[in-house]
Amino acid sequence: MQRIIFFDGMCLLCNGFINYVFNNDKNRYFKYASLQSKSAAKMLSPVDLSLDTVIYIEDNQTYKQSTAVLRIMFHLGGIWSILSVIFAVIPTPIRDFFYKLVARSRYSIFGKSDICRLPSTEEKAYFLD
Repeated sequence: MQRIIFFDGMCLLCNGFINYVFNNDKNRYFKYASLQSKSAAKMLSPVDLSLDTVIYIEDNQTYKQSTAVLRIMFHLGGIWSILSVIFAVIPTPIRDFFYKLVARSRYSIFGKSDICRLPSTEEKAYFLD
């Protein structure tokens, strides 16, 4: 089963999310790649390479924005699974409206790195490139 999370490697909020997912992914379900990576260029359409969303691929199905986050959180288990099911009841356009609000201002609120995130030694096996 292929589960890949693509994220903006220069966004500090996005990196914080990836760190949280990696640290709480006890079963190591996920692989990771930045949207700026060669893997993203090969696997995603040019339209999907926009840096304003997390993209999650699960078994050749692509999820974006709030739906991607909810599906990722569901797989972390525990309270996150429960919360993801609860929030999934909210219509996608409403969830994505708030997702886009945060995405538009994420650099000004959380900051931006000058370089893409580099995986630690422990993480390298789970990052595509």
